[in-house]
Amino acid sequence: MPLPAAEPELIDLDHLGRAHVLGAWRVGDVIIDPGPSSCIAKLLDAIGGREPDALALTHIHLDHAGAAGSLAARFPDLEVWVHARGAAHVIDPSKLVRSAARLYGSEMQRMWGEVLEVPAERVRVLEGGETIGEFRVAYTPGHASHHVCYLHAPSGTAFTGDVAGVRIDGACALPPTPPPDIDVEAWLESLRTLEAWRPSSLALTHFGAYADVAQHLAELRAELERLSELARGLDEEGFVAALRSRVREAAQGETVAAYERAMPPGQSYQGLVRAAAQAQARGVCEHPPRGGSTA
Repeated sequence: MPLPAAEPELIDLDHLGRAHVLGAWRVGDVIIDPGPSSCIAKLLDAIGGREPDALALTHIHLDHAGAAGSLAARFPDLEVWVHARGAAHVIDPSKLVRSAARLYGSEMQRMWGEVLEVPAERVRVLEGGETIGEFRVAYTPGHASHHVCYLHAPSGTAFTGDVAGVRIDGACALPPTPPPDIDVEAWLESLRTLEAWRPSSLALTHFGAYADVAQHLAELRAELERLSELARGLDEEGFVAALRSRVREAAQGETVAAYERAMPPGQSYQGLVRAAAQAQARGVCEHPPRGGSTA
């Protein structure tokens, strides 16, 4: 008689001591987005002595995947799943680390910890469309050009990284849009890809699982379009104020602070301004952004 399928388990990584900002998901012996090395003690405590077989990375941003190399060093049989566009940066993260260090400066170590290489022979390169055991893989760019999502077929849970947005304590669904490779049109198409899966729930890194799938994705789509328009019409100060106001309409107290940590408003503005400038250059956007663009 076959063993029952493992149920998804959320591990709150308590990033920098704040709950409900950053979570890793575990399904049996697969960990989806293990988080950064600064949280590795919390992750290891949660999994106890059970060695994982695989890390399923939705994308390589440090809050999702920074601990991949550290875990590969600890567990010699661990396999790391990552999209082809991100694989080189998992094998050699030096460029990724330099880029992040320019943004976070002296806070880099405290926020993210060490970022180690994953041996190339331990990396499973994905394109989207694969089935690996109980998981289906879809290519879902928009938040990042190398973003994938995983559908756990037995439970119907879609592990969505950042493409299904940030939603904390059941409040509003918002798209995190940091530089460098936000693509709004690709993101909207990726939401259609998620809808086609007809998942029973969406498992977000920031933060938790939500069963109101249609409502969640509709709200996220509307917010992505609204914030894109705001970034074209406002400077950074005005955009940040508008985004913070939206969060305060839906949340309060510690939840508001968690949103601020999960998706810093200034970074969201910078990513959308850069995306609008790139879209204009491609002839996609008719209205130039205000406030300049980021390097």
